Amino acid sequence: MSGGIAAYKSAEIVRLLRKQGCEVRVVMTASAQRFVTPLTFQALSGQTVHSDLFDIAQEQAMSHIHLARWADALLIAPASADLLAKMAHGLADDLLSTLCLAAQCPVYLAPAMNQAMWQHPAVKDNLALLRQRGVRVIGPASGEQACGEQGLGRMSEPSAICDVLMATDTTALLAGRKVMITAGPTREPIDPVRFISNRSSGRMGYAIAEAARDAGAQVTLVSGPVALPSPHGVRVIAVESAKAMHDGVMRRIDDCDIFIGAAAVADYRPAQVADAKLKKHDDTLAIVLEKNPDIIATVASLARKPFVVGFAAETDDLERYALGKLRDKNLDMIAANWVGQAEGGFDSERNALDVYWPGGHQALAMADKRELARRLILLIAQRRNENHTT
Repeated sequence: MSGGIAAYKSAEIVRLLRKQGCEVRVVMTASAQRFVTPLTFQALSGQTVHSDLFDIAQEQAMSHIHLARWADALLIAPASADLLAKMAHGLADDLLSTLCLAAQCPVYLAPAMNQAMWQHPAVKDNLALLRQRGVRVIGPASGEQACGEQGLGRMSEPSAICDVLMATDTTALLAGRKVMITAGPTREPIDPVRFISNRSSGRMGYAIAEAARDAGAQVTLVSGPVALPSPHGVRVIAVESAKAMHDGVMRRIDDCDIFIGAAAVADYRPAQVADAKLKKHDDTLAIVLEKNPDIIATVASLARKPFVVGFAAETDDLERYALGKLRDKNLDMIAANWVGQAEGGFDSERNALDVYWPGGHQALAMADKRELARRLILLIAQRRNENHTT
């Protein structure tokens, strides 16, 4: 636990984990002890609370090594902005930050801070770096904060945090499987300096690629132009246009087990691309458009098609349009989400999905896109396995 008013919620986390049969040991920073007492957590965990880096009661006074080797998982809740900065830059000046460097088990963060701090570029950069290194982030939630302000930054509720920790281990779900994912927008050139595109950030597709990698898959990510770092351990094929994305997919689809079309591919492109920059002359300009190839429909029509998952971003009548695409394009599953809403969708770090398949439906509630991607990959793996068993 690092310091923050949300530290009071950590007592319930310990209680719930003990109820699930977990053995829990608590490490508290000096700041955390300003909000709650070690005695509370000693009573709840049944174990001595650790706070001193130089604990002479530990073998060779190396409690960080002892705890790091003992743990199956490390959860930091609350995780303050200060703690995120220390982890991102490898600082280790107390027991908790030193433990983070020594830990070889999965590491989970439950951030908790003021909404303005959560939106600060430094915090965003630190989180992005930690996620690249495989740290798993739970939350935060949106709502009223202790300071009286509203917004993202509240620590997720203890039950939600424990659900993530106790979820089925996904590391072998897709072991040995080859997964191809498309992500981001496409750019359809008008002339050498202008193009038609859309607002897709690529975050959802990149999060799915990371989740598939964590589930043991060999992942190829065919990506349109985005401002995101390449996921570690994922083969990235960078493309610009819908035609280039189509060609990149079809060259590599033959030995693919699962195809997930998360890219926001332009439906149309200019029929003619000007060789030189178009000059402004008339009050209006007409551009003739022609259809782009439908990548996911092409993949789903293959004689030996992989398990095909489509995406549908809709502003209205979401279920009808999603089910229509599922049927008309011969998909195995489709993940539909609202765009143009107050929260979620394009340019957001959060989203919610309604997932449909022939005869079935599951709603995935609003969450951080990386958490949402993990839930989606679990559902895809389950459905694919059921299909193959059938």
